[in-house]
Amino acid sequence: MTVTAAQGFLASGVAAGIKESGAPDLALVVNHGPSRAAAGVFTSNRVQAAPVRWSRRVLADGRISAVVLNSGGANACTGPSGAVDTETMAARTALAVGADGPDAIAVCSTGLIGVPLPMDRITAGIDAAAAQLSPTGGADAAVAIKTTDSVHKTAVVTGPGWTVGGMAKGAGMLAPGLATMLVVLTTDADVSAGDLDAALRSAVRTTFDRVDSDGCMSTNDTVLLLSSGASGVVPDPDAFTGAVYTVCLDLARQLIADAEGASKEIEVEVVGAASEEDAVTVGRSVARNNLLKCALHGEDPNWGRVLSAIGTTSAAFDPDRLDVAINGVWVCRDGAAGESRDKVDLSGRRITVTVDLRSGDASAAIWTNDLTAEYVHENSAYSS
Repeated sequence: MTVTAAQGFLASGVAAGIKESGAPDLALVVNHGPSRAAAGVFTSNRVQAAPVRWSRRVLADGRISAVVLNSGGANACTGPSGAVDTETMAARTALAVGADGPDAIAVCSTGLIGVPLPMDRITAGIDAAAAQLSPTGGADAAVAIKTTDSVHKTAVVTGPGWTVGGMAKGAGMLAPGLATMLVVLTTDADVSAGDLDAALRSAVRTTFDRVDSDGCMSTNDTVLLLSSGASGVVPDPDAFTGAVYTVCLDLARQLIADAEGASKEIEVEVVGAASEEDAVTVGRSVARNNLLKCALHGEDPNWGRVLSAIGTTSAAFDPDRLDVAINGVWVCRDGAAGESRDKVDLSGRRITVTVDLRSGDASAAIWTNDLTAEYVHENSAYSS
């Protein structure tokens, strides 16, 4: 169930001493090929960490041989020295794993913003991680990239003769334009860089980009997809895209489930929209409504807060034709009270809020949780 489920990949995770706790904090994922095809999607935040800038550049030719990841420090807003440190990480990794120079290495970092990385510990950690690379090292790698995550996150889908696996970290600053996440996906299917890019962007658009916990966008968001081609199988394009989507959706749901302070996982379904854009806009507004989050946390099916959130958008709808269901009970019909709120069971962890705009045929889903504004304010830190 890890990034090494696909043939051709080795991984490891070690404690390099970046975190004061002594917990694992540095990971490697190495592609032994024969293919080195790769694709990536990054944060849309205009303030971008040095590793994001580096990885964007090295992925321009659609090839990387390995990824080095550290937790315990974001290497964001660290000035020219941060860029030097990123290149140093890439160069040391290339040397340690036998890759063709630093331009073959993607770099990912996560943790506090504005704090320089302890490069002596990181370079030593890279050497230690390279010595421990293993086809069973995926779980160790997933543990090493955690920050405030309570659990490590992995997923695998198997196709006919090929596999897609992945790992992710993220438990706060979850908002559109990815989240405060690092994700590495691997496959042994023989897929070109262009097709990897198309599959990844399609999957991210309707999974990670639909996760919205606290409305805070990160500086370090990175999702990478690497192909070893080791299976020798050229997959059906639709089947491969579907597998990448399934892994991304699994990991996205794990991110929401582990978001800091959450006790409820909420899926906002919007149907009957005039366009997908309208559906996403409405879903995002409902998902970000802290009054609704508080109500659902308190197990109160307060559908009025759903209508209030819809009303702040520019989507096409008639206020007197809005329908809302909470966990399958249509508590609002035609913009007014529908079935009795007493029928709604909110005792479980998972909640579905369905909005029917009755304006068209488009739909979308947004995933959020009951993390409240007060929690975000009291517990926020400059991290990524």
